[in-house]
Amino acid sequence: MIQPTRFLQFLAAAALPLYAASAAPQQATKPDVRAEIARRLDVKPEAVEPSPVPGLYEVRSGAEVGYVSVDGRYYIDGDIFDMASRDNLTEHRRQKGRLDLLAQVSDDDAIVFAPRGPIRYTLTVFTDVDCTYCRRLHQEMPELNRLGIRIRYLMYPRSGPDTESWHKAEAVWCSADRRDALTRAKRGEAVKAPQCETPIARHYAIGRELGLRGTPGIITERGEYLAGYLPAPQLVEYLSKPVADAAAD
Repeated sequence: MIQPTRFLQFLAAAALPLYAASAAPQQATKPDVRAEIARRLDVKPEAVEPSPVPGLYEVRSGAEVGYVSVDGRYYIDGDIFDMASRDNLTEHRRQKGRLDLLAQVSDDDAIVFAPRGPIRYTLTVFTDVDCTYCRRLHQEMPELNRLGIRIRYLMYPRSGPDTESWHKAEAVWCSADRRDALTRAKRGEAVKAPQCETPIARHYAIGRELGLRGTPGIITERGEYLAGYLPAPQLVEYLSKPVADAAAD
């Protein structure tokens, strides 16, 4: 069974007092539901919008999306589909949220492996030096680049701050040649480098806002989230599909 994220759990917990406030019979005026939801969830007012379904408000936090009824009583953890077009409207909103988050990270704050020839696709990959499938994906870097796939690595040590994996990520980032250091680290070699300022904490925070469920966490240029390893040929096959076909997978 899918477990709700911490954001959605908080959203559900906040819905009941919101309902109580909006339903109080002694109130002379109805509260501004959007402002009240934003206040109780500690989000910006622009994160609360009417959803495509009358009577439901959409609440976004990073790439996470939830829904609250107009009176604040009911909370929905699920996706809204347009049955006429078969579009997953909730996933479209998640994709926009992912791209907005990734726009905060420039190539200067990533470790980039680019093809020598034309670039067909760019993938942002959240990686953990000690992750088995991250290492397997990295072993395919020559083939990925040959196929025209550009990889932007962001560091996401799953064990969290001040752990061995985190310190390995710091050593990679502080190396003179980060690409070589990352390749060596993923082969299991010890990488040593003087301490420096790194963006790893920001990478990690963005990964959590994206709701990553593991590594490698792959985000496409369309904002799609691919959880886990895919061999290079399958990645190209997926990326080359029209948007509607890819969304159906």
